[in-house]
Amino acid sequence: MEAAALIALSLLIGALILLVAVAISKRKDELSEQLEQKEGFGVEENVAKPAPVKKQKAQQRPRKERIQQHTFTHPLLASSLKSHNTSVTCIDFSSNGKYLASCADDRTVRIWSTKDFLERDHRCLRANVELDHATLVRFSPDSRAFITWLANGDTIRIFKMTKKEDGTFSFKANPEDFPQRHKANVIDIGIAETGKFIMSASSDTTILVWDLKGEVLASINTNQMTNSYAAISPCGRFIASCGFTTDVKVWEVCFAKSGEFKEVVRAFDLKGHSAGVHSFAFSNDSRRMVTVSKDGTWKLWDTDVEYKKQQDPYLLRTVPCKSSEGSRIALSPDGRAVGLSSGCDITMYSAATGELEEEFLGAHTEEITNLKFDINGRFLVSTGDRAIRVFHNVTGYRAAILDMQAMLKKASNEGMKQRLQQQIQEAQSALDNVLTARKD
Repeated sequence: MEAAALIALSLLIGALILLVAVAISKRKDELSEQLEQKEGFGVEENVAKPAPVKKQKAQQRPRKERIQQHTFTHPLLASSLKSHNTSVTCIDFSSNGKYLASCADDRTVRIWSTKDFLERDHRCLRANVELDHATLVRFSPDSRAFITWLANGDTIRIFKMTKKEDGTFSFKANPEDFPQRHKANVIDIGIAETGKFIMSASSDTTILVWDLKGEVLASINTNQMTNSYAAISPCGRFIASCGFTTDVKVWEVCFAKSGEFKEVVRAFDLKGHSAGVHSFAFSNDSRRMVTVSKDGTWKLWDTDVEYKKQQDPYLLRTVPCKSSEGSRIALSPDGRAVGLSSGCDITMYSAATGELEEEFLGAHTEEITNLKFDINGRFLVSTGDRAIRVFHNVTGYRAAILDMQAMLKKASNEGMKQRLQQQIQEAQSALDNVLTARKD
């Protein structure tokens, strides 16, 4: 009995020993397999670890390299109008001086209030350009409509502005656009202050004169090899263009007393540059013009001449300047100040002396495309990227004060003296306010 119990106990112990041995062996195999797997993951981790880091850096890089909005400051910078999502291609002031229109390839035209230029907030109204975008914009003489040049449609579209009871505007495009007539890219459009015709100029040698319904009244061949700039004079009588040749050509658009279109005749030329002309500008009364050329000069002209008697314009001044392809020049409405762009920079000159008075270097991140004085001559406005820069025209203020002081010395009438003294005080006060803010 004892022997049987001893045998059973021995068998049990042996089985336990065997089970332990098997378990130890199995554990060794598992540990070995886990070790091999761990070593294998270790290789993959060494290869794969940098991947998430690289991926993370790749995701962060665009945020670090994203182009920041250009910040430009200058003591004479009155404001920067920012609303467009892409670079502004054109601006235009309404003839009543209340509004500024701007367009860009974000398919919108923005209408700004000029009275907000000195405010912190610059509100604007948006007109959508359906299925296209405008590259050029011009106000109608009555400031109740504007015309645009459509980039893809290669045509003119008219928008009517209707004022609502709350003072805002609604915009409605005409049902039909003008027919396509140009064979090359259109560089400029305009609408006469008389409201009698519309002008469009292309980069070849073609300028078309339209009526307001879209009928072509005349076609002008400028014979300048290429056109670089064209515009209608503020008086609404003349069309001028410049380009590859060294002169600026001016035509008169003639109408009968009954209002019917008659013809386009050559009026006069501005001759004197030694290289192609980049652009030009008129004074508000069309009696003065300025031109800027590849020859590195700008010129001031007296165009108040009897051209029908073959009288040529008078060259008043030639001033050395920095210019580049695409340079724009602007003449203040009173003819006292000259604005000039070259690349991303703007300079301001006195028309009376030709002296350089102000520089706005790096005003835009891209080449300046537009440069205009407002109707009242208080501001010089420029475009070249998404922002519209508005500068105080202190050059014009100084020139106006000097002119009125000279007139005051010659005045014999007491009423005239009092008016001049008051105007001098107002101009001096406005200048002092700008210069005080400049020092601050």
